[in-house]
Amino acid sequence: MRSLRVAAVCGGLCLLPLTVAAQSFPSDAEVRSILEDRVDTDRAVGIVVGLLEPDGSTRILATGDAGANARALDGRSVFEIGSITKVFTGILLADMARRGEVRLDDPVSRYLPEEVRVPSRDGREITLLDLSTHHSALPRLPGNLSPADASNPYADYTVEQMYTFLSSYELTRDIGAEFEYSNLAVGLLGHTLARAANVSYEALVTERVLEPLGMESTGITLNDSMRAWLTQGHDATGAQASLWDIPTLAGAGALRSNTVDMLRFVSANVGDPRTELERAMRTAQEPRAQLPDGGAGSSVALNWIIRATERGQIVWHNGGTGGFRTFIGFDSTRETGVVVLTNSGHGADDIGFHLLDPQLPLAEPEVPDEAGEEDRYRAAIAWVDLIVAGEYAEAADQVNPAVAAQLDATRLESAWNQLAPQLGPLRSLEPKDQLLQQGFYVVILTGSFEAGDFDVQVVMADDHTVAGFFVRPPS
Repeated sequence: MRSLRVAAVCGGLCLLPLTVAAQSFPSDAEVRSILEDRVDTDRAVGIVVGLLEPDGSTRILATGDAGANARALDGRSVFEIGSITKVFTGILLADMARRGEVRLDDPVSRYLPEEVRVPSRDGREITLLDLSTHHSALPRLPGNLSPADASNPYADYTVEQMYTFLSSYELTRDIGAEFEYSNLAVGLLGHTLARAANVSYEALVTERVLEPLGMESTGITLNDSMRAWLTQGHDATGAQASLWDIPTLAGAGALRSNTVDMLRFVSANVGDPRTELERAMRTAQEPRAQLPDGGAGSSVALNWIIRATERGQIVWHNGGTGGFRTFIGFDSTRETGVVVLTNSGHGADDIGFHLLDPQLPLAEPEVPDEAGEEDRYRAAIAWVDLIVAGEYAEAADQVNPAVAAQLDATRLESAWNQLAPQLGPLRSLEPKDQLLQQGFYVVILTGSFEAGDFDVQVVMADDHTVAGFFVRPPS
């Protein structure tokens, strides 16, 4: 890995590079202006950006608030990186295949207990490669995911539940036929690789990737330094959000990290490989399947997404948990890279893409459709009334198709049955606020329950279909 010279322009930490080189990215002032605009327009709470120049030098800039009781933002600030974890899992697959421990075309069933029936179709079994390219025909999430705590949705999902789901699931299409992004698939891949190595996923990724790259502030379990620099996450409304614990599907999204470490990781992904690990990292970047029109890029590698641009291509992935949105990407031809870490539910992919290729535009602030505000309030109140009345099937009919599997009648009933004893009877619902976030309206109602007032948040599409439902203490 090339040596890094970190220039941090934030939070009192200022280590200047040993040499001054021509910059491929905008000036500090220009980048800071982009970040400040996000905070000023309520599209971020706090944001840290790391830039990797072709000569290996780096810059780190931070703006905004790290959250209650957190240290001021800088390159050491720790965030949940969510689905960026998936590219670490893809690298583990490439590394283990290089070592001869597994093969890309091995069926998943080879590494699971005999009693687990992994679904197959027309004699075709799901392979490790299928899991890593999102072509397994498995759904985005397991159908038996029914969290006791919606603010930490994966925490109580067990290996036994995953095995039960796999053993009972019938594939609805041919394996390899279509791309469908799946947390279940990559979580299963991480679990499978850990079983093949006879260690936990955390131990495997630490030994094979994090320690060799010197990523001392990256992991699933927070060490003392990570805990001291942990930022407070916020949802799209600005309310504080809980950390996510992801034990069973760890390979899909459990890692936490900071900008300094993520720049080390990006640096190891560009330039001529010098170690066996870096050679495995290049293998993980090789395109494996084309993405359909309207997909997140042009092709998919071992969990990396590859976006074609007029300048070449950007290898990237993003991440999101309840209170964090993150992005990493690099241009291997120019040997440049960008890390964007935020502690809020607002996406920031466009910042990463724009810094890597200025022809890719920054997102404009979304402007709510005020004319439809009252209609959305009425639709949200009517939908919540269905839930409270126990009309779960009718409520499920009004769920957005993109999340229909996660908000079917059974899951809606289970979620409400867990909430209702804590809230008591609903006395009234009143409009409170509306936000437009990533193309969806967050309709916030004030729910007066026997136990007190709570924010009832209904995430709605333009057609008033429901894409999310949360009950939280008022912000």
